[in-house]
Amino acid sequence: MSSPDISGALWPAVLRQTAHALDCGALFPIETIRTTIEDSGVRFLIRQVSSLARKDEDQQLRKAKAANGRRADPFLPYDPDLFVADISETHIALLNKFNVIDHHLLIVTRRFELQEALLNLADFVALFSCMMQFDGLGFYNGGPAAGASQRHKHLQIVPLPLDESGPPLPIEPLLAAARMDGLAGTVPGLPFPHAFVRLDPLVATRPLEMARSAFDRYCALLDAVGLRAIDSNGEPQQSAPYNLLVTIGWMLLVPRSMEHVEGVSINALGFAGSLFVRDDAQMGTIRKLGPMTVLQRVTTSM
Repeated sequence: MSSPDISGALWPAVLRQTAHALDCGALFPIETIRTTIEDSGVRFLIRQVSSLARKDEDQQLRKAKAANGRRADPFLPYDPDLFVADISETHIALLNKFNVIDHHLLIVTRRFELQEALLNLADFVALFSCMMQFDGLGFYNGGPAAGASQRHKHLQIVPLPLDESGPPLPIEPLLAAARMDGLAGTVPGLPFPHAFVRLDPLVATRPLEMARSAFDRYCALLDAVGLRAIDSNGEPQQSAPYNLLVTIGWMLLVPRSMEHVEGVSINALGFAGSLFVRDDAQMGTIRKLGPMTVLQRVTTSM
């Protein structure tokens, strides 16, 4: 597998396409009010959205099309006004139509693959070809119970920092204490099942080597939490839902049991220390339970 050559071109393309998509009305940024809540050594960033009406309408329309037997995949075909770049022979980059974070990218497979399919080397090659061009957090929501809203396989990247007033990632202060056991280890400050790996900084400038190293460590993460491959028509699929966080320096995988806690939906960004709520009632739930307890409740039992 050869490494795609998009060096230096991706970030200018993101900025250019964002301006175009905003101008033509293809992009619908979701405005939020930011709050921080300290819990267990993490300064959680909570974004309360002002309105999700447009996104809810879009999802209801796709569900109605699916009920009528019509294709409801927003990536086949994709909206050309959201297209950013050809990443590889297997993946493209699109803007997230309903973005909460500016310049939120989707790394989408060209052909349909299920979101519950295990990640493969091609996925990691596409991801790191993008992530090595700007400082970002990659993540994956493995199935609906892990916060995935689309069936078509896609990874995601958001630029860092998530909050200008704190560390680039809210959970980062906890990671220095990680206890490694071979390739995979755990982070003592995270009170839920997970597995953590560090990535080799010596290959941080070589996307294909980094992708291969990350893929090997991803397999170690799956093994560490007891997830395995299940054959489905010749395609390896996950045995349980999970979230994956990816940076140039490390990866964190968290097995999941449910999507919601009292109506609050949690995806991979929650485990980075960034939560989203729809209204005052959901904000009250976060304050009452505490962000770490919310994360505990959507993971598998210890």
